[in-house]
Amino acid sequence: MMTISEESSSRFVTVREGDRDLNIHYNDLGAHDLEKGAEVVVMLHGSGPGASGWANFHRNLDPLVEAGFRVLLIDLPGWGKSNSIVNSGSRSDLNARIVKGVIDALGIGRIHILGNSMGGHTAVAFGLTYPEQTGKLVLMGGGTGGMSLFAPMPTEGIKLLNGLYSNPTIENLKRFNEVFVFDASVLTDDLLEARLANMLNRKDHLENFVKSSDLNPRQFPDFGPRLPSLAASTLIVWGRQDRVVPMDGGLRLVAGIPNSRLHIFNQCGHWAQWEHADEFNRMVLDFLRH
Repeated sequence: MMTISEESSSRFVTVREGDRDLNIHYNDLGAHDLEKGAEVVVMLHGSGPGASGWANFHRNLDPLVEAGFRVLLIDLPGWGKSNSIVNSGSRSDLNARIVKGVIDALGIGRIHILGNSMGGHTAVAFGLTYPEQTGKLVLMGGGTGGMSLFAPMPTEGIKLLNGLYSNPTIENLKRFNEVFVFDASVLTDDLLEARLANMLNRKDHLENFVKSSDLNPRQFPDFGPRLPSLAASTLIVWGRQDRVVPMDGGLRLVAGIPNSRLHIFNQCGHWAQWEHADEFNRMVLDFLRH
């Protein structure tokens, strides 16, 4: 088994966004000899405070790297080690432009994208805007906005997430995580303390997220009407007990995206790739290979 670490794979690239340059952090793992046909998988994290590519996906890396993929974990603007930003428009489209800028700077032509929550919205925005550079998509707990038919909006998870951004305490973090995953006991005190430290280490990220939400409460537009034009082969993965983004979001995605399929995990919240890592990894690897 290959030994991979956050520190050894850590990289930065400068991406132009509007009238400013953003320093974007990413982790670069696995095969680099693209001339020999190595495919690239980009993994995009969600919008939770303290989130990062590595924190969201480190349980999912080994199988992809060992299968010969080059894997990029991108910290989107306002998260992880990337520059912060105040955003008044579509966060999904902003993030898609950043992903485009990163792969262009690295000389990468075509990518598969795994996107969790906000990362799922970003993956769909990328697929709609840059179809020629889009391979396959895996969407977990996100990908289209709009109202849920079954759950009050905003959901209890989103309310707790916004409260955590405004008041980042260990108590609010625990409240959020009680609804974030199906079995909160898997989130150890050490993990929570590390996540809180991550949040407090970048107060600019927290403050700018709140400013952005004040400027535009609907950071993730409803892509529903545009989904039929999304050509990418798409795997949609949802947790049956997702209390952040309700499961009917997955139903709307599979209804709208022509070449798509939906897998629902029972006893699973909003973090399918973490809560059911082994089965998720096998399913994704099979989807990408065939």
